[in-house]
Amino acid sequence: MNGAPNVLFISPQYPVEMNHFTRGLAEVSANVWGLADGPVEAVPASVRRYLAGYVQAPLKDPEAALQAVRREMMRTGVAFDRVECLWEPFVELAAWLREQLGIPGMSYETAFAFRDKEAMKRRVEAAGLRVPHHAKCSTQDEVRAAVARIGFPVCVKPIAGAGSADTFRVDTTDELEAVLAKTRHVESVSVEEFVEGEEFTFDTVCIDGRPAYFNVAQYHPRPLIARSNEWISPVVVVLRDVHDPKYAQGIELGFKVLDAMGMGTGFTHMEWYRKANGEVVFGEIGGRSAGGHLVDQMNWANDIDLFREWARAVTWKSFQNAGPDNRLQRKYNCAIIFKRALGEGRITRVDGLERFMERFGPHVCANELLKPGQQRRNWLQTLVSDGFVAVRHPDIGETLRMAEAATTDITLYAGG
Repeated sequence: MNGAPNVLFISPQYPVEMNHFTRGLAEVSANVWGLADGPVEAVPASVRRYLAGYVQAPLKDPEAALQAVRREMMRTGVAFDRVECLWEPFVELAAWLREQLGIPGMSYETAFAFRDKEAMKRRVEAAGLRVPHHAKCSTQDEVRAAVARIGFPVCVKPIAGAGSADTFRVDTTDELEAVLAKTRHVESVSVEEFVEGEEFTFDTVCIDGRPAYFNVAQYHPRPLIARSNEWISPVVVVLRDVHDPKYAQGIELGFKVLDAMGMGTGFTHMEWYRKANGEVVFGEIGGRSAGGHLVDQMNWANDIDLFREWARAVTWKSFQNAGPDNRLQRKYNCAIIFKRALGEGRITRVDGLERFMERFGPHVCANELLKPGQQRRNWLQTLVSDGFVAVRHPDIGETLRMAEAATTDITLYAGG
């Protein structure tokens, strides 16, 4: 159309953060074709304005998707330069389409390793890095045998899962039998050593395997604990001082994992643990951006637009930081606090928010709590739960103090 790269972007409107990645691609002068299941009319007008074209195809049928893309290429004469996807279920589809169409980018073999937790751990382990003891299991007897070999406590999770859905800590034989009943619908699971320790992320935007940007965040508490207790307000803190020596081993681990996985260009989201004795242990890694508004947090912490800079990386192999001389200025720590209402049904009132805003308003970068009259969400199905508040501050102590105030002083009530 204008000499700019043509990018086929899978699911340009869902989940919600894909809206921003679509915008980012257009803002770096890419011609963006959406590929999704529904008709183009189902794409919000705010997203359609960034699309140069659209292909409707069943994403769960790779052959049908490929034929639809080829028909669009024949009809328009367009040659795609990139096929991109940041939604976990279709990362492998993007890689398969690349190979079928002869387009550069992450191979299917590599994409599979990023998705399949057992293949992932084998790659990382082969590089000499510490991973939890693990086994891939397809039957209940295989799970029982793996637990007997690894020993309690263990973590049982889907091989190709995202987030903490269908993920359980198991400490006893009785708990194991209960989890086996709950996961009958899961085709195969990973049984892993449960690593006791603090849990962090290592997020990157890579160009040819090297991070142009990286981030470290900490979970308070660990996601598995937060997902098991409705009363908890989960907190995620993006850390400003990533050069603090206490994170050095985790960051070093992250760089080595990128090499072991054969990462090319794009977003990655990794989780890792630090044990009480200081040992760092790999958790898992995805070849896509983090969910749960973590990309928003990174933007708020650095006054940057990673939706656009990811797009610049994958289309132009370039990255622009926000500071002078193109140097990233890590300005703030940023905490996001997810809230869960008391009661069921619709939100009836929100207590403590006004007082919280009076105390910390200048440091609040987002308030997306549900309002009275809105229906509660299922907290087991979404980390966002009944909304969130996000705060930022240069000082980590002050950031954590504000986060603690949000967890204890703001309460949502539901009923009816």
